[in-house]
Amino acid sequence: MSARRFWASLSTLALAAVAALGVSGTAVAADSAAAGGYVALGDSYSSGVGAGNYLPDSGDCLRSANAYPQLWAAANSPTSFAFVACSGATTATVASGQLGALDASTALVSVTAGGNDVGFAGVMQDCVLGSEATCLSSVNAAVAQMNNSLPGSLDSLYAGIRAGAPAAHVVVLGYPRFYQLSGSCVAGLTEAERAAINDASDVLNGVLAKRAADAGFTFSSVVDEFTGHELCSGDAWIHSVTVPIHNSYHPTVAGQSGGYLPAFRSAV
Repeated sequence: MSARRFWASLSTLALAAVAALGVSGTAVAADSAAAGGYVALGDSYSSGVGAGNYLPDSGDCLRSANAYPQLWAAANSPTSFAFVACSGATTATVASGQLGALDASTALVSVTAGGNDVGFAGVMQDCVLGSEATCLSSVNAAVAQMNNSLPGSLDSLYAGIRAGAPAAHVVVLGYPRFYQLSGSCVAGLTEAERAAINDASDVLNGVLAKRAADAGFTFSSVVDEFTGHELCSGDAWIHSVTVPIHNSYHPTVAGQSGGYLPAFRSAV
């Protein structure tokens, strides 16, 4: 197989793996949260895909010992800890498959969800393997979903979280921008494609922040933490197309410990 065909095949596999993904409220002190139970919900950005050292009992959910929920729990020793985030989760599958971990004693909840609802994997496939026009069209279609269908899905999920854990402090975490513009990358996507993907991430985070605020939850952005560590920065905390393929377009170990963990900690 030629090098070109190898990387095209690897990109296709990696983009399929991405499907395994992907500001208001009063914060409580970490010691108060630790005094009750902590439940970590969400998709692969919470389960820790890309950070390795996957827990033996997590199966295809790929929950990592290096993921921010595991790191926070190890440092703060909550009364109980349920790590149920799962690779590939959508708002609907979080609601149907993860909320059983919540109860009246749950004091703290974290959640990432929404990226898979808007077809993130398909967008990246179109952008990496298709033309610039195809990429931009796919990004625009995802943004339309963010603005039209995602808010209702988030409202439903957040209502379920509140019903399951009526006294909990709930932290909704966002997603990083993927690319540093005018950065070190000399191949791959065009600058217009990278900018469009970053802009879509900003829209997604804006929707998450608004729905979280309306639910009385705390939204914590990770954009500041990842600034300077995007793809094309020379010090990326996000995998590009890589081996093993399921790591592609997910935070690295440093992205979990230096990006997501401080963002979560600041909101608790």
